[in-house]
Amino acid sequence: MKKTFLATATLVLLLGLALLPQVAAALNATDLGLDYATATGLGTKDVRTTVASIINVALGLLGIIAVVIVLIGGFQWMTAGGNEEKVGGAKKMIAAGVIGLVIILCAYAIAAFVVNALVNAT
Repeated sequence: MKKTFLATATLVLLLGLALLPQVAAALNATDLGLDYATATGLGTKDVRTTVASIINVALGLLGIIAVVIVLIGGFQWMTAGGNEEKVGGAKKMIAAGVIGLVIILCAYAIAAFVVNALVNAT
């Protein structure tokens, strides 16, 4: 086991050292292929705006999931028929959904603040 690990680590190290000059040359290149990206129809929006849009969509989907959890908990409570165990489980589910919504709203506020600070900083 040790021999296999040592051989793999040595191979990775040697390949890394062999490819180091090509990586350095690629990093120093002035043409990074941006013309190819626009020619293929990719967007030209700022990366920060794109990341902010992705974060908003992800948090929106999480918010929908949290609301569905609250609704399922309410449905379980309404259909419990007086069973204390089912009512207790429904209350826990509703509480978990509300806590999730609070966390999601806090994450949205933090993300909006950070993105606005990044956009206004440059």
